[in-house]
Amino acid sequence: MTAPTKAAPATADEEPDVRKGSGKGDPFDRDALPTPPRATAGLLRSLLAPMKGRAIGTALLLLLQQAAVQAGPLLVAYAIDRAVPAFRDDRHGPLIAVAVGYLLCALAAGGLQYAFILASARVNQDVLLDLRGRIFRHAQALSVDFHERYTSGRLISRSTADVESLRELLSEGLQELVTVILSFVYISAMLLWLDLGLGAVAVASFVPLYLLVRVYQRRAGEVYTRRSTAIAAVIVKFVETMNGIRPVRAFRRESANDADFAVLNKRHERTNGDALLEMARYVVGSRLVANTAVALIVLWGAHRVAGGTLELGVLAAAVLYLRRLYDPIDRLGMFLNSYQSAAASLEKIAGLLAQTPSVPEPATPLQLPPLESEHPGREVVFDGVRFAYRTGGEVLPRFDLTLPAGQTVAVVGSTGAGKSTLAKLLARFYDPSEGRVLLDGVDLRDLTVPELRRGVVMVTQEAFLFSGTVADNIAIGRPDATREEIERAAKAIGAHEFITALPDGYDTDVRKRGGRISAGQRQLVAFARALLADPAVLILDEATSSLDIPGERAVQRAMSTVLHGRTAVVIAHRLSTVEIADRVLVMEHGRIVEDGTPAELIAGTGRFAELHRAWRDSLA
Repeated sequence: MTAPTKAAPATADEEPDVRKGSGKGDPFDRDALPTPPRATAGLLRSLLAPMKGRAIGTALLLLLQQAAVQAGPLLVAYAIDRAVPAFRDDRHGPLIAVAVGYLLCALAAGGLQYAFILASARVNQDVLLDLRGRIFRHAQALSVDFHERYTSGRLISRSTADVESLRELLSEGLQELVTVILSFVYISAMLLWLDLGLGAVAVASFVPLYLLVRVYQRRAGEVYTRRSTAIAAVIVKFVETMNGIRPVRAFRRESANDADFAVLNKRHERTNGDALLEMARYVVGSRLVANTAVALIVLWGAHRVAGGTLELGVLAAAVLYLRRLYDPIDRLGMFLNSYQSAAASLEKIAGLLAQTPSVPEPATPLQLPPLESEHPGREVVFDGVRFAYRTGGEVLPRFDLTLPAGQTVAVVGSTGAGKSTLAKLLARFYDPSEGRVLLDGVDLRDLTVPELRRGVVMVTQEAFLFSGTVADNIAIGRPDATREEIERAAKAIGAHEFITALPDGYDTDVRKRGGRISAGQRQLVAFARALLADPAVLILDEATSSLDIPGERAVQRAMSTVLHGRTAVVIAHRLSTVEIADRVLVMEHGRIVEDGTPAELIAGTGRFAELHRAWRDSLA
């Protein structure tokens, strides 16, 4: 697995420049994924497309709500210029009509606002629900090599911090944007209708505001891209440290991790500070423009009222409209704040969702031939296989190998010899760079994942158990298995006794990663899981290397049961595991240097004989 991004602690004279943008030169963002052109816009369209009808209805509610709100200054102008003079003449009807109209507009605005909040909340939550589901499903569908390159902390950041940025935009920012746009349209039209001169001056004041918004949008976009990268780095470091808490404590890494985390945390703090600074500049500038425009219009309007060319009610309405127009300008800044944060987050999510599995599903899938009852295993053939990881050189040069159905083959060799790579190719965690891996004559690339997983199962060194009961963990390979079948598999493996001794037996919650039971017991549960899945081909990758001697012996007894009649590939460092094999392959530098039965190779003078003698001497 590739090493997680790590920041060295900075000294006072050597503090990293945390204001630099992310990208190829950013040491905190080495795992950044490229976002294809138009991928972000395409993702947004696909999220909103199912909500189109409801989104239009929600927008209509806001349109009506703004119409009710913007009627207020017109009623004020009518009251000053018409209703008050009529009231002096003992005609009370116009003033009463204005009061009733104002009350009705207020009630309508409130009711429509309430309906809009409910409707928009439902749309927003459905969009976010869809997005989180897409991220989770896509992350599971991506190939193993992606997860070995892209840390789990960054995946967590995409589905939490980045989705939260979108939530803030959808729940608050979009309403502010639409409100500002509708206010601009309504108020501009009203001002021009009330008085062409006042309206023209007001509209002209929008030009510097527009330029101010554009500058803020550009500068804030850069800041929020850095901020999204910074928070992801904080999450990655936190997750990495908590997942590795045992070696952290064992090797006293607390102080060093504190220093690393402080650098990342400070970087996040500074990017937040940069965002607030840009927001402050925008708010101050917009208020300066707005207040200057209002002052000019009031002075000019008062002069015209004094000269008799403008009614007082029209001036009052114009000032009210201008205040209503300029007040949301600050809220527009909040929208741009949310928008830039959400845009940076959406771009990162789009980059993740644009990743395609390096192990794709076949366009025209094939089925494996039916198994013969007397031959439950399947033949495995490596035909002209070559393989190289993305991050390094060739691991397997041209490689040819045939494993007859039902044969148990042990693969040994030094670290880096290519043993685990062979196993991963057979499990189709990777596809060969060249050549084919065949299962009963069918290329693995022509099998769907469910079909392949029914035929090939891999048990790894770390017997990973999920939170849940023991029975649930055994049944992962066959979710439809009955309790009787689950218990039968556990008994065959030799796990039934310790399981029934647990507080709730098969219903005992093993907790996170199976932490409630020992490593040997977790491995027995993993073997019971494999036996219940009943694969034709079983891969054991270092399945006993982390166990003590009693645990290893228990697992070896279980292995004899699991491997019976199946084609098996056993990757092993401990030669005690090899004793159950029909055939042994010794690998060096991606090539098979010895091939034979355990007895034949032990009797020889080759590499396996040396390893076996060294192992026997270690037991003496």
